[in-house]
Formats: sequence, structure tokens, C-alpha cells
Amino acid sequence: MKISFLPLLIFFSVSVSAQQNPTDVDKSPMDMCYWPANYPILKMSGKITSPPVARVIYSRPQKAGRDIFGGIVGYGQVWRLGANEATEIEFFKPVKINGKTVPKGRYTLYAVCNADKWTIIVNSDKDVWGLAYNQKKDVLRADFPVQKNDDAIEVLTMYFNSEKNTASLNILWDNTKVVIPLTD
Repeated sequence: MKISFLPLLIFFSVSVSAQQNPTDVDKSPMDMCYWPANYPILKMSGKITSPPVARVIYSRPQKAGRDIFGGIVGYGQVWRLGANEATEIEFFKPVKINGKTVPKGRYTLYAVCNADKWTIIVNSDKDVWGLAYNQKKDVLRADFPVQKNDDAIEVLTMYFNSEKNTASLNILWDNTKVVIPLTD
């Protein structure tokens, strides 16, 4: 009986050693933000029963001493707003961005960055790795001014500020901040 477990034990040991170490962290880990902020916690505590208005899923690249805007993110070029997979935004009901309605659905979010403004692009393509951008699938393009931060932000960060039927998606990295107002 003891001998029959030996091949299973050897197989299990080899299988475990071949897997990636779970403590190895990707340099661009994924993150998620909601409108309303902290939606999962609010839902679990029973403080909210309706679906969120929006959710953003993105990878968080690090500055790591590099020049970001005008450097690794070239001015005038389409950027996937993160690392690895292109950033996705999901609207659980129609929203307005710059007075234009974006229907309920899941989209890819891109930006064309310049020193003074960003063009934010909502695109209907989904599950995009890297920059496989197709302009024909743009749902919306809108320009937003660039604000400068006093302190450099090391890791790309996105979050929503919200009040009742309005919110702002804040995008911060390095010394740059862009705010995208939304209404439902």
C-alpha cells in the first residue's frame, strides 16, 4: 500500500516545483477601481444593492526612474493607459463624457497624451493585449487638460471621486494628473 503512493508523491512534488512561485509579483500588477468608490465593500456590508455605475481594470506600471510622458509614453501616440493588457472600463448603465452618451457596456480605454492635454478614447474592442488599437472601433474621443502634481507618483493610479450622479475618473502618474468628468 505504501509503495502505490510513491509514484503519486513524486508526481505531486515535480508538479509543485514546476509552478511559478506565488510570491513572485508582476512588476505591473492589475488593479481595479469603481464608481462608487469601494463598491465591493459597500455591497458586502449591505450599504448598496444596485450595480456600480462604472469599473476600470488596469495594470499599474512603475516609473522606476524613467521619463514617462514624452519618454516611454510618446507624445501624440495612442497609449493603452497602463501595461500588459489594455485598460478596460465597464459602464453598468449609460454615462455621459463631455456631453456625449456612452452606452452601457465594456470598452477599452486609450489615451493620446500631450504635454497640455490628453485625448481619451473609449473603444468597443475588448480583451486587447498591448496596443492592438483599431480606430474604427472608437465610440468616443474627448480632450481633457493635463494638471501637474507637485510630487511624482511612482505607480500609475486610477480612482473615482463621486457625488450622487457625477464622478471624475482621476488618472495619475509621474507629475501628471488628468481628470475625466462623468455623469449618469
